[in-house]
Amino acid sequence: MARTISPERKSLYMLGWVVSGVGLVLFLSNFFVVGGVGVPGASSSMSGMAVRSVVGILLVAAGGGMRRVAARGVAGSGLVLDPERARGELEPWSRMAGGMVGDALDEADVDLGRRASEPERVVMIKCGACGKLNEEDSKFCQECGRAL
Repeated sequence: MARTISPERKSLYMLGWVVSGVGLVLFLSNFFVVGGVGVPGASSSMSGMAVRSVVGILLVAAGGGMRRVAARGVAGSGLVLDPERARGELEPWSRMAGGMVGDALDEADVDLGRRASEPERVVMIKCGACGKLNEEDSKFCQECGRAL
């Protein structure tokens, strides 16, 4: 499994940010352009504003999709239904998330102790008279009361 993200995916991720930024600027330009002053070829009509708004929103959405695919991979983002490939593509993110949880636990000084798969070791003392198992530090049987 890959432990790093390929340069192509990193480039696609950055391109997604650029496309989203252009879309945001295009959308927000409707609020800052007054009558098309200072912007050559800008239309101040309502239809021009609507077109800029819709195209801007579509570019923001497209950039977000590009970032999602770049970050998670083709299978990891759900475009290709292949669980094995998705695990491989999401491995750097899974490792990062696990590392962040470990860092948070260390910072909070939380000790999870032993693992659940390790059984707790218990010593019991069997009463010679009745056969009852008693705790290790018992001096008398919990069933019949005889000295252990």
